[in-house]
Amino acid sequence: MSATFRRRLHRGAASTAVAALVLAALTASQAPRAAEAAAAGKQPPPPPSDTPIDGGTTYYTDLPPLNSPVPPRGSHHTASHPGSPAGPAEAGLPATVLAAYKKAESAIEGSDPGCRLPWQLLAGIGKVESGQARGGAVDAEGTTLQPILGPQLNGNGFALITDTDGGRYDGDVTHDRAVGPMQFIPSTWSQGGPDHTGWGADGNGDGKKDPNNVYDAALAAGRYLCAGGRDLSDQGDLDHAILGYNNSDAYLRTVLSWYEFYRHGTHEIPDGSGVLPERRREPRTAADDRDTRTGGAPGKDRRPGGSGTGHHEPGKGQHHPGKPGGTDHTPGGGTGTPTHEPTPTPKPPAEPRLTALTRVGDKDLTATAGGEFTSAPTVRAENAAGKPVAGAPVRFTVPASAGARFPGNRTAVTVTTGKDGLATAPALRAGDKATTFTVRATAVGRAAPAVDFDATVKAEPTPKADTLARTSDKPLTATAGQPFAEDAVEIKATYRGRLAAGVPVTATMVTDDPDHPVENDKGPYFKDPEATGGDQDDPVRTLTGLTTDDQGLLKLPKIYTDSHAGTFLLRLTTADGAVLTVKLKVAAPARS
Repeated sequence: MSATFRRRLHRGAASTAVAALVLAALTASQAPRAAEAAAAGKQPPPPPSDTPIDGGTTYYTDLPPLNSPVPPRGSHHTASHPGSPAGPAEAGLPATVLAAYKKAESAIEGSDPGCRLPWQLLAGIGKVESGQARGGAVDAEGTTLQPILGPQLNGNGFALITDTDGGRYDGDVTHDRAVGPMQFIPSTWSQGGPDHTGWGADGNGDGKKDPNNVYDAALAAGRYLCAGGRDLSDQGDLDHAILGYNNSDAYLRTVLSWYEFYRHGTHEIPDGSGVLPERRREPRTAADDRDTRTGGAPGKDRRPGGSGTGHHEPGKGQHHPGKPGGTDHTPGGGTGTPTHEPTPTPKPPAEPRLTALTRVGDKDLTATAGGEFTSAPTVRAENAAGKPVAGAPVRFTVPASAGARFPGNRTAVTVTTGKDGLATAPALRAGDKATTFTVRATAVGRAAPAVDFDATVKAEPTPKADTLARTSDKPLTATAGQPFAEDAVEIKATYRGRLAAGVPVTATMVTDDPDHPVENDKGPYFKDPEATGGDQDDPVRTLTGLTTDDQGLLKLPKIYTDSHAGTFLLRLTTADGAVLTVKLKVAAPARS
């Protein structure tokens, strides 16, 4: 295997040099045109917000094998079913490509844990878009050994996107082409992200955002899939994320099939030795458009991603290793010629398009710390005519810092509107602290303005007590200079005859003035429980922060005495006015 890999790498490197020169020449030849456009202050417009990430271009339609993907003995793997029979070569992922997917998953887990992005989803898309970067034909930094380009986006079966990058990424100065292992169109890479800043990312930390680098492309794809607060453990969010890459139900099914295949186990193989798929989807036809809208005509079987009729069957059309840098069945190669003209089909009426979300019910949400909010945020999806829109996904999100969570400890959930256009979030539980925050409702995949709900979490009410009493009537005595017995004073708090748990109590050594009791400066005292060093022995005659336990009981800390003898008073109080006065008798020490 190693010798074969070296030969492949040598051919790839040679091809890279030629391709790099061609691409550089193309780009350089168009530099004056790009400079003229910049001087004229012209900036190519970004694509429409609903343009697929790959421009709706061709993709591989091969399906995974039927047997379980278990690695060969001795390989480095992540198999989920080590006891299964030996698996196919399709389960092998090129080392650098696999590392890029896992690195992207880790990065997004840190920045957007609510998305729950699995790296196997990136692997499924990478397989369908580019055959895992043409079987892992990448250098040590993760950059493809030669450009991976999709067909020209000239509107002929694909999206129509005139050149936006001056040929910088795709070498084409008339139209954009999908570029790199994850097949980003240049306009999406540099302009199509949030606020038109582009989805491009620096996944390998080299300071550059290169769609031809698998680390950069994988991180960018991951961020796109997580956009809009998606939770990819939710099937609805997962489907919408994949359809945003290429708006075709056939594409969705193909990606999901590879995603499930990789979830059952993979193993690492050397770069450049991956299996290349063979079948590519033809340019979009009327049948594809019908498939996207309806999921396919009843009673007709079609190959996922294409307009043909064959299904994947064991033993037929098996996958074969391809040549990195070759011309057969590679992204950017020939797109094929349809074998027949599709039968024109009348287009069904366009479904009402969601244009607005309106708040229904309470704008302000309230809860007590640790409890559920009294009402759930609800919105109504409407079209331009103000009519309800059914079946629209609506995303409800809360800031992670708020402490509030939806069921499953989630900070975001997606709810589909019903026939009445209403979407109501599930029960929202408040955190343990008083705070205010915003619950936001957004229409997934639509540009409708978000709807905000103000949420307030109030502190849990302080427990009350209207009576304090000692649990023992035994006199409290000590000798001057000696402490009282351990746990000498225990009290019980009640409210309306019931035990009162969690009641704050203040203990103060006071003078014997019944009208104006003030803190005494002599006699019994406590020690500061938080003091350190020499301050530990300093007398403390007022203690706060004492609280009754779940039985309404409170045992006071040890009480010490100084050299003064006599009868002293300990006064216990609550915020609700409950008062208990306890007598402490201190005897003079015996004379020797």
